[in-house]
Amino acid sequence: MNYDIIIIGSGPGGYVAGIRASQCGMKVGIVEMAELGGVCLNCGCIPAKSLLMSAEVFNLIKNAEKYGIKINGKPGPDLSMIIKRAKMVVKGMSNGLSYLFQKNKIAHIEGRGKLVDNQTVEVTGPDGKKNNFRAKHIILATGARSRELPGLKQDGRKIIGYREALILNSLPESMLIVGSGAIGIEFAHFYNIMGTKITLIEFMPSVVPLADKDISAQLARSFKQAGINIMLNSTVESIDTKGKGCNVVIKTKEGNKRVEADIVLSATGITPNIENMGIEELDIKLDNGKIKVDEYYRTNVEGVYAIGDIVHGPALAHVASKEGIICVEKIADKNPLPLRYDNIPACIYTSPEIASVGMTEKAARDAGYNIKVGKFPFSASGKANAAGHSEGFVKLIFDAGYGELLGCCMIGANVTEMIAEIVVARNLETTGYEIINSIHPHPTMSEAVMEAAATAYQKAIHV
Repeated sequence: MNYDIIIIGSGPGGYVAGIRASQCGMKVGIVEMAELGGVCLNCGCIPAKSLLMSAEVFNLIKNAEKYGIKINGKPGPDLSMIIKRAKMVVKGMSNGLSYLFQKNKIAHIEGRGKLVDNQTVEVTGPDGKKNNFRAKHIILATGARSRELPGLKQDGRKIIGYREALILNSLPESMLIVGSGAIGIEFAHFYNIMGTKITLIEFMPSVVPLADKDISAQLARSFKQAGINIMLNSTVESIDTKGKGCNVVIKTKEGNKRVEADIVLSATGITPNIENMGIEELDIKLDNGKIKVDEYYRTNVEGVYAIGDIVHGPALAHVASKEGIICVEKIADKNPLPLRYDNIPACIYTSPEIASVGMTEKAARDAGYNIKVGKFPFSASGKANAAGHSEGFVKLIFDAGYGELLGCCMIGANVTEMIAEIVVARNLETTGYEIINSIHPHPTMSEAVMEAAATAYQKAIHV
């Protein structure tokens, strides 16, 4: 055996699994045909957040007079410098990951991996040469890519996916974005702040359709105030790219409408990378297009495991990382607890930000719970008003009988930093009583959590 564990894919699932395996005393090889770190580090989470930070700074400058600051001259964005900064951030993180590989004695096997059997991986290197590597355990962590709809074929120029949206050469005057999930609305926010005219198309009757209804309503209001055109219950019928831009026919309840845009961004979800990996040859079972695994990420083939976007569960970097740790710790006989998929936080980095965990109000009612709901608006928060970020709220859902914290959703400034409190609280089976009686510092945005709990139990002070 060359290794104890071979991992195919070096994204946040693969590299984290590799480091944890090394910590457990295993010899690790990670197969990666592109950059270390996968989509998240190189063309996803990290560069996107760098762009969004630039948008935040630009927006603050544009609104500086509201804070008593005068700016001489008209500020403007430099897209090339914004993208250059994002690339520098990625490079720094990539260098850090290379250091972690060296520190943990993880071998980077450069190339594309394919299963030969349950203990052998064939790697095709950049030069086209093939080599076989053997291991007692093989973990598949190959992630996903932008999903292409039949009538929305990406050409990388006029019809693009998230990768191209991160590295445009110049700011388009107009952009049509198809899909209002996390990817769609983050790019809608960024390009709108930069000055691009945005039209957002959503098939469902609300933006961020999986979110709590109050979150969707608040974001729609915020986006419309920011000048974003939202078309709900709508689908793209056809796109003509023969001219300078894109001539798009959109089917709505009122009939077909025509929209012109320089660029169309397809943000309709992701597709798992499971093709040409030897899955069919080994008869590894699939379930609705994803690899079927048990609670410890074992496939039906002994010695082969799968984690991250290629298995069922939220397609989030932190989920893949935790799955990788649990998978490796089970292999190492560390007796890890299975992952609680009902307590995974989800964050969207628009302005206002969105964060949630657990059940929505509708899901709790549909599940038969008798609930108490507490909602505290940031308009009643001293810190939020002082910071100029009074839009949004914190909403908590409790079981009325036992006080269990069933779920939480937040929309507002910095709520992606606040949601972890709720994750820990739910993990500790905290009730509304403990939250109300846990003093939150004043003035902070986090006070809204305590106030929302107090509202649910008719103990609110500031609303």
